[in-house]
Amino acid sequence: MPTKRFPDGFLWGASTSAYQIEGAVDADGRGESIWDRFSRTPGAVDNGDTGDRACDHYNRWREDVSLMSELGLSGYRFSLAWPRLFPTGSGRPLQAGIDHYNRLIDAVLEKGITPLVTLYHWDLPQTLQGIGGWRNRDVVERFADYASTCFESFGDRVKDWVTQNEPWIVGVLGHQLGIHAPGEKDLRGTVTAMHHLLLSHGRAVQALRAGGSGGRAGVAFSLFPHYPASDRPEDIGASEASDGYVNRWFLDPVLRGTYPDDMREHYERLIGPLDMVRPGDLDVIGAGSDFIGVNYYSPRIMRAEPDHEPFGWAVAEVPEGEPVTDAGWHIAPSALTDLMLRLHNDYGDIPILITENGGVFDDVLHDTRRIEFLRDHLAALHKAIEAGAPVRGYFHWSLMDNFEWAMGYAPRFGLVHVDYETLARTVKDSGRYYAQIARTNELSTDE
Repeated sequence: MPTKRFPDGFLWGASTSAYQIEGAVDADGRGESIWDRFSRTPGAVDNGDTGDRACDHYNRWREDVSLMSELGLSGYRFSLAWPRLFPTGSGRPLQAGIDHYNRLIDAVLEKGITPLVTLYHWDLPQTLQGIGGWRNRDVVERFADYASTCFESFGDRVKDWVTQNEPWIVGVLGHQLGIHAPGEKDLRGTVTAMHHLLLSHGRAVQALRAGGSGGRAGVAFSLFPHYPASDRPEDIGASEASDGYVNRWFLDPVLRGTYPDDMREHYERLIGPLDMVRPGDLDVIGAGSDFIGVNYYSPRIMRAEPDHEPFGWAVAEVPEGEPVTDAGWHIAPSALTDLMLRLHNDYGDIPILITENGGVFDDVLHDTRRIEFLRDHLAALHKAIEAGAPVRGYFHWSLMDNFEWAMGYAPRFGLVHVDYETLARTVKDSGRYYAQIARTNELSTDE
């Protein structure tokens, strides 16, 4: 069977986030987050699920670090819980929170695993939401202070930082559609929040550079390769426009220091002048990124639909016969190749990390479909690397089954199965498959 070897030093990792796995929401002085509040709102989360216990990783982290080692991981992406370090979002840091993450980071490093630490994976302290959350520009400075504390506390050991996770998802699901925390439905508020998220990335990068730790930083973008539903000019135009909404509105300011003109015109037509973008903001946002973080799950196939609010385009159905996950998401490995090459062509040689990639497959332990998903996406990634894309690592979503936001605990993304009654962890077949790839740095394929 042919093998595809990955570049020497390629990082093989898995990803998690604090609210999705930690639980212990009242432990050791942790403050309330917007997801604590939102998940307790009747009807907000499927089955009334909350992250109150989640996977109890806060108490079981030693076991989970051992699992990472068993899986042969050379990288682990996880997030710090802002309200565990600053219960109200600012003020004096909570020593218990710093101590917890010090222990976790040390344990990961002892196993020879490189930490990739996310500063913001959606758990804004509720106190800051009380003053407007990400719609309030003051929160940008609170984030910069929080980031500085993290760099000072952990930067001697952590060199790779994700500042913001999926600012498009935070904006659209949290502020435009209201199906994620904080549950708002306001387009102007959405654009404002997304701008402040990007501005906070820039402020964090400035703080990292000023600290002199030599750390590297980037955003984990939720990127969707776009394709028109047909060769009609209207559908091609819809695909290009939606790409501006989903992808370029974030990539361009961070990597080029400018918002794309076509999407700026869309927003100005709908909400008026973008006066939340102040002079000098784009210089801060584009101050520098050391890598592009890519969260890739599926493509968007677009069709023109003039009456569809608010933009006049719509996502088409998955083409008949195409595979989908158990969540109905289109499985399209070739789109990952396209995405990697597009990033390389559009933004140059900046290193790329796949910060999330995975699928919902509800097979309990013998998850052959996840194995196929991994094989096909890693083969697509290797194809992009062969074509010159500077991909430096792959972090599978997720290390373990967890709280999947508004979908609750039903979807299972993990390489490790979690029994939510007993919290027992069991490595799935896909985890053992991935461990073999991670240890050998090679992918066996049928090609």
